[in-house]
Amino acid sequence: MSDRAGPDGLASGLIAHLLELRSRLLKAALAVLVVLLALLPFSERLYALLARPLIERLPKGAHMIAIEVTGPFLTPLKLTFVVAVFAAMPAVLYQIWAFVSPGLYRHEKRLALPLLIAAVLLFYTGCAFAYFLILPAAFHFLTLVTPPGVSMMTDIGHYLSFVLHVFFAFGLCFEVPVIVVVLAAMGVVSVAKLRSARRYVIVGAFVVAAIITPPDVLSMTLLAVPMVLLYEVGVLVAAMLVRQKAARSAQHQDENER
Repeated sequence: MSDRAGPDGLASGLIAHLLELRSRLLKAALAVLVVLLALLPFSERLYALLARPLIERLPKGAHMIAIEVTGPFLTPLKLTFVVAVFAAMPAVLYQIWAFVSPGLYRHEKRLALPLLIAAVLLFYTGCAFAYFLILPAAFHFLTLVTPPGVSMMTDIGHYLSFVLHVFFAFGLCFEVPVIVVVLAAMGVVSVAKLRSARRYVIVGAFVVAAIITPPDVLSMTLLAVPMVLLYEVGVLVAAMLVRQKAARSAQHQDENER
């Protein structure tokens, strides 16, 4: 009986987890759908807001174009869906956390939840940084280097793809502190090694910035410098966590000796 009860219990537990996962995913999808339906009437305004950094810097008489028949309809709709996912991300992450957190230890929850919140905020910060600083500087540079006799008219679909790639790249680059803290917390790398790797991090930041940003020095510097500063923030936080962990270990050892 015990041999049969074991597999049956395991199967029932697996089914329960799968049902809960489906429920969490449906709630997350519902949150995105609700936000999407609320934003659909403003899809054209959202695209106009996204295109502002380019439109304000286009030469006189230049404008954006749509080279695809369905572009004027589908492009704002795609943007609205992306904005809905961004806006509903707190609800989506809450559903993921509600599913994962029961299987974590207390000390893992204390570390995982702040890191999750920090990761989301840093990603949003990277996107805002790209929108307000990088894109205006990049488009200003690109309009200056446009050859004489060439009209700068960007397709709305290609523009959306370019901007979303920039947002995603900058959002990931701003995750440097979280990556550093996770590596230090897992013991993959020590704080001393993180500090000794500063010179390589600086070089790597400028290399990554040169690859990601448009080909101008200002945009490259505007990304590389924050990445280096965020790396230093990650090293400081990692050092604090290591000290706290060492203090807790020493306290537990003293209690056991008593």
